[in-house]
Amino acid sequence: MRTVQISLNSIDKVKSFVNDINKFDYDFDLVSGRYVIDAKSIMGIFSLDLSKPIDLNIHVEENVDAVLEVLKAYMI
Repeated sequence: MRTVQISLNSIDKVKSFVNDINKFDYDFDLVSGRYVIDAKSIMGIFSLDLSKPIDLNIHVEENVDAVLEVLKAYMI
């Protein structure tokens, strides 16, 4: 598992983020405080406080560089 901090501070950024990670078959979790939601759920993302950076847990053992390349636009 790999954890990175991301920022999703606009509606367009949330939509493009969900579209980008849905291309992968891995599991992604967003962690904000005590809340953990499925990062592929657009409704779940909007239930979080998006004004602050959010931790993204990427459940992948190999090929993590390809995932990080796609997520570069969202990472802090």
